[in-house]
Amino acid sequence: MSHRRVNRRAGAAAAAASTALLAGAILLPGANATPEKPSPAVDADGRVFSPAEAGRVGPLLAERLGAQAAGWYHDGAGRLVVNVLDDRDAGRVGDTGAVPKRVDHSTAVLHASARALAEDASVPGTAWSVDPRGNRVAVVADSTVTGARWDRLVRVTERLGDTVSVRRSTGTFTPFAGPVDGGDAVFGGGARCSLGFNVDAGGARAFLTAGHCGDAAATWSADPAGTEPLGTVTASVFPGDGDFALVAYDDPRAEAPSTVDLRDGTVREITRAVPAAVGMRVQRSGSTTGLSSGTVTGLDATVNYGNGDVVTGLVQSDVCAEPGDSGGPVFSGDAAVGLTSGGSGDCTRGGVTFFQPVTAALEAVGAEIDPGRDAVAAPGVGAAGRPGAAGRQPGVVRDLLK
Repeated sequence: MSHRRVNRRAGAAAAAASTALLAGAILLPGANATPEKPSPAVDADGRVFSPAEAGRVGPLLAERLGAQAAGWYHDGAGRLVVNVLDDRDAGRVGDTGAVPKRVDHSTAVLHASARALAEDASVPGTAWSVDPRGNRVAVVADSTVTGARWDRLVRVTERLGDTVSVRRSTGTFTPFAGPVDGGDAVFGGGARCSLGFNVDAGGARAFLTAGHCGDAAATWSADPAGTEPLGTVTASVFPGDGDFALVAYDDPRAEAPSTVDLRDGTVREITRAVPAAVGMRVQRSGSTTGLSSGTVTGLDATVNYGNGDVVTGLVQSDVCAEPGDSGGPVFSGDAAVGLTSGGSGDCTRGGVTFFQPVTAALEAVGAEIDPGRDAVAAPGVGAAGRPGAAGRQPGVVRDLLK
């Protein structure tokens, strides 16, 4: 087989084309200040942002703010909240229909704190992400961070002051691959994972899953015994800058529609891929715990898994997951958002879960969501009950570019 490890250089080429517009766009925190009251522009124009629209418009506004950028998020009630450092920028943001919010720390300051954590407090069992709501870097420590590890973390975070917050999490941070025990899943090398999204990879049928699943086995099947082969891993990233793998279907005629198993005998059609935004409501489908929902809570997350693997560029959420859910799709309506990576806790007590942004994975492997495919999306998924909802197109981006 052709099993190669890749990074996001492929995505960098696409990003370079829009550098002039988005050079300063980094998604970050927002609190420590004024309440989120709609500006007059929101009342007058009735501006309502879907999460997907917020994911496109937020970076444009951040680019306009330049060194004054301090992050943005979707508040779940149709408002795009943009953090600002002074009244002048508050007025500029309000004029676009977004809601300005005064905060203390810029994006640059928060990323400096994240770099300090990576250099001085990168111990197994810790993770951090930028939290636009709290205007700080949110640090999470699992149950293994005790003694000298905990003392080290406390020393560093105290030095960084109110640019960071720290909390404990139950359980331990681990990738969510699981042992072979059947279910609606994909199997390889004695591991059970979940199929993410079916994609078109240069005209060939393939599917995305987690990179730590791709590293576990070169070939994957629809059953534990391997009697129903599916495909071969052609690209895998883990650990490092992401957690994703591309598996090419062995049968070039394989049915591979753009659908997600809703675990109730129906499927959801996926028509596009969008970046995650803090505040975005998402759902996750997995072979262990089925369908769960929750909210994106942090971006640009770094996770120090307990086995020593460090993964960057993830998204943090409060959607529960358990072993075997790895690689499963994270989606919002008809939009693909991510691939389940790992975390702590379970679907009884709750916990912290991290996922790979699907847009970055698609760019890196040169694939795209292809809603034109007909067939079943994953082993055991039928076509009954497919809603086929269409996504709303942005109506505000034009105005922001004038």
